[in-house]
Amino acid sequence: MEPKPTPPAGRRELTKAQNRETILAAARQVFAQLGFAATTVRDVIRATPLASGTFYNYFKSKEEVYQALRDEVALAVRPRLRAARAGAETAEAFLAQNFRAFFQFVAESGSPAPERFRMDSPQVLAGFAELQADIEAAMARGVLPAADAGALTAALVGVAFELAERVKAGAEVEAMTAFATALFMGGMAALPKA
Repeated sequence: MEPKPTPPAGRRELTKAQNRETILAAARQVFAQLGFAATTVRDVIRATPLASGTFYNYFKSKEEVYQALRDEVALAVRPRLRAARAGAETAEAFLAQNFRAFFQFVAESGSPAPERFRMDSPQVLAGFAELQADIEAAMARGVLPAADAGALTAALVGVAFELAERVKAGAEVEAMTAFATALFMGGMAALPKA
């Protein structure tokens, strides 16, 4: 027996999805023009054809809109990062492919933004958990040296986000990839065994 096809979304659901996307598109534009700190909810609303009440049906604040945009970024980058790490057979390849995929994504999209990037949203945390799982798997295969996988995850994330700001400012993807990879390759040998 074949499964029933999913019925098309009703008009109301379609309108809700369109309104949310309208707000997010306007917020992307306004944040890019004014920066997060200078942007107000009123600026975002003015950039849409929607009434101010409609905005508040979807978001409570500019911080919520901003985090929704960050979650979209996290959802977009996570598969690229997992694929980059998946085939690595050496520590250097694991690191370089991960950093390169992230920095290339940042260069293409201009993300992540430096202001108010919450690291505790579900999508961002899921990406960190995937990185840690991939690190643990690489350690189990002997690709990475046995060490504290949680601490290594935190260090990789911190360096990646900081150097991503340089990529956004015009630094070459390959230069930042080489720097970050060399930094970790030199430092991993001195890590205490887990």
